Amino acid sequence: MKRKLAAAIVIAGMMVSVSACGGDDGKDSGKDAGPASWKGQTLTVWTMDGSAPPQWTKDVQAAFAKKTGAKVKFEIQKWDGIQQKITTALSESTPPDVIEVGNTQTPAYAVTGGLAELGDLKQEIGADWTQSVSQSSVYDGKQYAAPWYFANRVVIYNKKIWAKAGIKDTPKTRDEFFKDLQAIGKKTDAEPIYLPGQNWYFFDGLTIGQGADLVKKDGDKYVSNLGDPKVSAAMEIYKKYASFSEAPKDKDEATPQQATVFAKGKTGAIIGMGWEAGTAIQANKAIEKDLGYFTIPGETADKPEGVFLGGSNLAVAQNSKKQSLAKEFLKIALSDQFEGQLAKLNGVIPNKESLESNLKGNGAAEAAAPGAAAGGTTPLIPEWAAVENTPNPIKSYMTAVLNGKSPADAAKQVEGEINKRLAQKN
Repeated sequence: MKRKLAAAIVIAGMMVSVSACGGDDGKDSGKDAGPASWKGQTLTVWTMDGSAPPQWTKDVQAAFAKKTGAKVKFEIQKWDGIQQKITTALSESTPPDVIEVGNTQTPAYAVTGGLAELGDLKQEIGADWTQSVSQSSVYDGKQYAAPWYFANRVVIYNKKIWAKAGIKDTPKTRDEFFKDLQAIGKKTDAEPIYLPGQNWYFFDGLTIGQGADLVKKDGDKYVSNLGDPKVSAAMEIYKKYASFSEAPKDKDEATPQQATVFAKGKTGAIIGMGWEAGTAIQANKAIEKDLGYFTIPGETADKPEGVFLGGSNLAVAQNSKKQSLAKEFLKIALSDQFEGQLAKLNGVIPNKESLESNLKGNGAAEAAAPGAAAGGTTPLIPEWAAVENTPNPIKSYMTAVLNGKSPADAAKQVEGEINKRLAQKN
């Protein structure tokens, strides 16, 4: 994955100019006549920069042409400003036919009526989609997209520092991890773990691991759930991790980039995305030989820690005149052959556990895969997007706890702002 996926998924929409969309092949009759009309058509597919490798694109185009007699035109989009661009495109009469959408943003597009319902596709090809990655494709009980690919956080560690601390194996439980961090602190001069106070996606994963959510239903509206004892328990776990770190309590993992800090070779571990290892290597080539990865351990060895699953779904525009052809594209793109190829080329988690064997040899991806089944997302409601806007009240809550407030008191401090944002009209 070539971009900062988790951050990109939640970028606030910016107004940008919208180029011409699908339906420019001159063969549109204004009505989808099914397979009889496919030959000679051109399907327009929007994918994000870095999502579709050139080889994958070429092979999918060939398979699509062979099966349907139609062509597929991929148009690469930038994440910056994409929310507004997609929203505008979906409201037009000639939108792109298939669109890659961030998984947590899918409900916001679905609620506008811009996405076609794909329940029939789910029945045909989605019986064994991993539940944790498939749930973001569903809104109000209906299937409005299909899960494409995902990524989650792992532990990236410095093998040299761990060896100096006398640690021979990677931890299988959370308590073992804490003991290892303690050993690094006592036996080396390294910082055991670099964990700034506002790495809130890691906190969200801990919350998922505790079986909790960041919002709850109150009548016909959503309100903050930060006061839930399970959320408090997740924050206490975060606080214990942070006790082994010297990182600022009021900054996130991008301020400064934690991979750059890790690259200096004086940190035992960070919790981050696999691509951050590449950032560390770019900053200090010598550290490459010392890098290792493991799944974030949970309370027991049989279940990894909960993680935030960032990723993308593929959706069909409701206003597309080629919906049957678009669904045929999805059947090909999401087939075991091409899901497996995408996982292998990009090192991303596929939409089926049975395809994770394609990640073999990619250390970061292999470490991430076990966490996918225990993962989840931020609340899958259209109202959630406003909560993440700067200044993010979840971050303020975390800093308050790390500075000494009880989780309950820190929750009371920000829940008014969270509720205000959840009440905003979309």
